[in-house]
Amino acid sequence: MSTVAYCSFIWGSGYITARARTRTHRSLQKTEEQKRRIMSVLRKINPTLQRICICEQENLGRRAMQITRELKQGVKKPYKELVDVSIGDAHRGGMKPITFVRQVIAACIYPELLHDSALPADVKERAWRLMRECDGGSVGSYTEACGIPYVKSSVSDFITRRDGGVPASPENILISSGSQTALMFVLSLLVHGEGSAQTGVAFPVPTYSSFAMALDELGAEMVPYYLCEEEGWALRVEELRRAVRASGLHCTPRVLYVINPSNPTGNVQSRKIIEEVIRFAAEEKLVIMADEVYQDTVHEEGIDFVSYKRVLFELGPPYSESVQLASFHSVSKGFMGECGLRSGYVELVNLDPAVMEQACKWLSAGSCSAVTGQIALNIMVDPPRPGDPSYTMYSQEVKFKKDTLTCNVRRVQEVLEDIPGFTCQAVGGGFYAFPRLHLPQRAVQRAKELGLEADLLYCTRLLEEEGVCLEAGSSLGQKEGTHHIRLCLMTSTKTLEMVLKRLKRFHLRFLKEFA
Repeated sequence: MSTVAYCSFIWGSGYITARARTRTHRSLQKTEEQKRRIMSVLRKINPTLQRICICEQENLGRRAMQITRELKQGVKKPYKELVDVSIGDAHRGGMKPITFVRQVIAACIYPELLHDSALPADVKERAWRLMRECDGGSVGSYTEACGIPYVKSSVSDFITRRDGGVPASPENILISSGSQTALMFVLSLLVHGEGSAQTGVAFPVPTYSSFAMALDELGAEMVPYYLCEEEGWALRVEELRRAVRASGLHCTPRVLYVINPSNPTGNVQSRKIIEEVIRFAAEEKLVIMADEVYQDTVHEEGIDFVSYKRVLFELGPPYSESVQLASFHSVSKGFMGECGLRSGYVELVNLDPAVMEQACKWLSAGSCSAVTGQIALNIMVDPPRPGDPSYTMYSQEVKFKKDTLTCNVRRVQEVLEDIPGFTCQAVGGGFYAFPRLHLPQRAVQRAKELGLEADLLYCTRLLEEEGVCLEAGSSLGQKEGTHHIRLCLMTSTKTLEMVLKRLKRFHLRFLKEFA
């Protein structure tokens, strides 16, 4: 997945279309000669890649990096430090890695450490076990394309425990370089056709931008269904039915994408809602793609995460035998936050054996995911247990991260509720808050004059004036006439307090300016 581009959305009459349009200040300054040269070069590039665009939010991220460089060079700003909480990168936000994870990886990379008496015995044992699974006893060797068999078995055991005994098989699990790679792979299997036969993919609005970009890249038809903000961003099956059936006029809906817990809204789906979604998918013959990467970060009292796999099998026949499901998890999110290690998995359920065989062949044509990431995945699904030397430190570090996130969620909602012009639905799970901005009409009009969405103007001003980088709701999708911001809450309490202080100061000043 490209990190230098996002899709630009045009919201209208029930569906979204992606348009390749670039709007940067730099491009406006190019000479006609430069533009002609660029167009000449672009004609030699794959047309599919040319459709991928750079949108304003990506430019905001680039500006944030530029400001950081300027601060290091001594350029005077109203602030001494830039804070970027626009994306779900826990370690960037000040959260520390889990010690056991880094110790095992370090020992696998540099086996001489196994002779160091400072390393706990269970670290050495895990490192030896994982290295034995690698060709030549080295993590520098290729693994099987679908992942190390031992790691796949540990993933299937984890799923079985998580789902109360519902069985999982290593043969149905594919390990990839993060959940995004797995999502792209599954979509590549499912997306085909042209015109009215083109595959339609139903997905929630709001959702993170790179998923919509992936759909455009693969040539799928976008079928958005809107989450209900007034009901805590709930998924409503009647809205899902409206979107899917309306899309049948211009495509063939085949895939339903759900995110639970939600990114960016933090909604956690109840068992009842999941049952309704499964029945609807069976009725419409849709493959469910369940993005469950935030399953370890549910922080609202009285709410528990329940997987789509578990609910599907507990519904029993005919659903458990016929509804096709792909479920995803990753080491990037949850309490591990190991974004840079790039590892995740997808479990494929009820897919035709011929499709599974083709999927394995396709994967075998490429390289394996990074072995260090597979090690982290193994630890995520099979952590130290009571009685192990590393258990006490491991459990304390995980508890600290979860407690920090829960505290941050409560703190954000407490602060925002006290600021005029903000409303924030309850955040039940995940990494983010997605509050709504109630902006003065003069601000909306000014943004329109500048060719910007109002929440993007807000985020741009916030970045320049207070050194805080957030994501504008317009890049994630929202109902027309509404404005939002997304901020990552998996960060240190010190960083969050700095963000909230600057945000409140800017917000009140912004409201006064455009009153």
